[in-house]
Amino acid sequence: MALKALLFDVDGTLADTESQGHLPAYNAAFEEAGLEWRWSPELYRELLWQPGGRERLRHYILHHKPKLGVHRSKAREDTDNWVSEIHAIKSRHFKKRVSSGKVTLRPGVRRLMQEARAEGLQLAIVTNASSRSLEPFLQHTLGEELLGGITEVVSGEQVLRKKPAPDLYLEALKRLKLSAPECIAIEDSEMGLRAAHEAGIATLITINDDTREHDFSAASMVVDQLGECDVPIHFLKGRSQDARCVTLPLLRNLVAGNHTKKTAKTRSKRSA
Repeated sequence: MALKALLFDVDGTLADTESQGHLPAYNAAFEEAGLEWRWSPELYRELLWQPGGRERLRHYILHHKPKLGVHRSKAREDTDNWVSEIHAIKSRHFKKRVSSGKVTLRPGVRRLMQEARAEGLQLAIVTNASSRSLEPFLQHTLGEELLGGITEVVSGEQVLRKKPAPDLYLEALKRLKLSAPECIAIEDSEMGLRAAHEAGIATLITINDDTREHDFSAASMVVDQLGECDVPIHFLKGRSQDARCVTLPLLRNLVAGNHTKKTAKTRSKRSA
């Protein structure tokens, strides 16, 4: 199967949006709302196991039982709407950080996207993020040229189940009119890996400080970044003797290897 599309996660994959954008935006939202809350990097790392922003807020309220102050009655009577209000404030602060240039693409993202487009591959965004936070991020970080090359954007509110369920990736395959062996997912977390793996898609993991301790045993390859080819990347799982950064030939080899393994497993099951 020939590689025909790269499917990119967003938060932590395209950019370090969590520490540069979302976490400061949450804390700014709490201050604006008059809440005596402040999420530390360690607490936020725990909350990242929840599939989205509203889910993180609900989990925090339910399990950490923070002080609600003057919001107590409203939070208890209509929790969902109150959480949505806080999340909307957070999204506004996130948008400000993005528009001011405080959230930037990780090394190698722009290069790899440009190479893919030059060779006629499709690019898709597959993320749990809401369109409210996603749209300004894509506009300000990718710019018109790269954004115009994105074939599909599949976001969290467009499916019933977010990652780690495979729904987002299955929806992306449907829209792209491609099969799983024709694509590769580029992710940064165990949650994203599980979603792509269940959809049958080979996955490259590019870790960050929030995810380096995750279980990536199902990944085709794990690296510290996509990289620029004048600065060698570090391979944490899988090796490529001649690759100094993540390139299209490397991704094609991963897809081919993943397809070969699946074919072998299918034959083994049939013979058994």
